[in-house]
Amino acid sequence: MAAKVEPFWKRKTLAQLDPDEWESLCDGCGLCCLQKLEDEDDGGVYYTRIACRLLDLKTCQCSDYGNRRASVPDCIQLTPAGADAFKWLPPTCGYRLVSEGKDLPLWHHLVSGDPDAVHEARISQSGRMLPENSVAEDDWEDHLIFRAG
Repeated sequence: MAAKVEPFWKRKTLAQLDPDEWESLCDGCGLCCLQKLEDEDDGGVYYTRIACRLLDLKTCQCSDYGNRRASVPDCIQLTPAGADAFKWLPPTCGYRLVSEGKDLPLWHHLVSGDPDAVHEARISQSGRMLPENSVAEDDWEDHLIFRAG
């Protein structure tokens, strides 16, 4: 009987992941691509329902992932080296969970085998987001959905 091999996210550190493994940790929720507001008093990060202009509102995928930084210069590129700063990511995020030594949830596509499970579990905001150009920046506070952390 062959020994059970632990999944890569349990047996490797973030720094040991190859680029494909790293990218596969993304659960496809799109939450990191929502506009966020920072509380000036306590530094808290609040997510809005307002999507980056490149985010597909249904699939929660970037419409120009490879070139996103050319169109959206302040787009944050997540890397294993930046894992210490992942506290602003939602607590369900695969990158954040693995960086904190936690397992992936049952709905994560690497566990379930179903890339749509993140939407079926209503982790993503699929169908519940607003396009960035539809809301004046002064009105973003009216569309807060949760605080990170």
